[in-house]
Amino acid sequence: MPEREHDVVVFGATGFTGALTAEYLARNAPPETKWALAGRNREKLEQVRRRLGVEVPLLIADATDPPSLRAIAESTKVVITTVGPYILYGEPLVAACAQAGTDYVDLTGEPEFVDQMWLSYHEQAQRSGARLVHSCGFDSIPYDLGVLFTVNHLPEGVPLKLEGFVAAGGTFSGGTYHSVIEIMGRLRQGMKVAKERKAREPRPPNRTVKGIQGTPHNDPDAGGWVVPFPTIDPQTVLRSARALDRYGPEFSYSHYLVVKRLPVLVGMAAGLSAAVVLAQVEPGRSLLRKLKPPGEGPSPEQREHGWFTLRITGVGGGTRIVTKVSGGDPGYGETSKMLAESALCLAHDELPQRAGQLTPAVAMGQPLIDRLLSAGIEFTVLEDA
Repeated sequence: MPEREHDVVVFGATGFTGALTAEYLARNAPPETKWALAGRNREKLEQVRRRLGVEVPLLIADATDPPSLRAIAESTKVVITTVGPYILYGEPLVAACAQAGTDYVDLTGEPEFVDQMWLSYHEQAQRSGARLVHSCGFDSIPYDLGVLFTVNHLPEGVPLKLEGFVAAGGTFSGGTYHSVIEIMGRLRQGMKVAKERKAREPRPPNRTVKGIQGTPHNDPDAGGWVVPFPTIDPQTVLRSARALDRYGPEFSYSHYLVVKRLPVLVGMAAGLSAAVVLAQVEPGRSLLRKLKPPGEGPSPEQREHGWFTLRITGVGGGTRIVTKVSGGDPGYGETSKMLAESALCLAHDELPQRAGQLTPAVAMGQPLIDRLLSAGIEFTVLEDA
């Protein structure tokens, strides 16, 4: 990549998660890192900069103004974007980065958006050298890198079977809530795009990779009742497994949410089912959106009490291993850390020569695990036999 004016640009720096990401960079970016804040409102950007107490450039750009996004993409090595819902606002920036050969990271958990961006820009990014890395927050860093960490502790060249069990505590922002509404309201469109991607995306020769749905059950080792958790995270894990031979000739993964008490699980299922039904029509989506406005988020005190734990069991070649990935507030404190460290990793670290739409494990792998360990997120081996 030719020399660029900036190493990292944070687009959406005046939003809730964007401001937290900028705050993390202000505290933790190496002194040599050249970074900038970007958004559509200069006054709000100046307020963020004053609050951070750093002298960094301010760039004016709007998600609906492609020329302004192209100017940002051409000025930097890496763009971080927290501007969602991504299915509504994300494509122009992905297009700009794919054209400019600029690395891109976001925190989306929206499967339709990720699939559509692969269909539209993967090949262009391969030609330009851009690395388009989605889901670099709580979706899907702990799972994608946690599985890679576990695989690296299992024998090579043998069939591998892994199961992930996630438990978490914390609250969510208005932006995350609105993204979830968009996902629920676009299930049919999402399935159509996923089918098109599946038909076009090549599969690895002489290797099998599959997701196993699993069934709800009580698992004392996991800490309670476990239920299949059909988020974007197992999709990300399986894409990494298809791309990397280290995952073995046969690889399977099951993904579960852990809930301590059965009545809580039943209540969650009922509430989610009702929300999905409402989200299928615009009046229902409008009603749901009013419950939590965008831009709001948990207080520092609430984030202080947030936590997550991912327990992964893996078997293969006569070896069984149990690993754990854990950290603090999943949705914001740790997500902003994961997002910022992903961008710093792309900007500064020696990484495999790959391009196109990539998962975090494929794009960054062990160097990003090392960064997150240094930043306080735990990757540990609990059992090895």
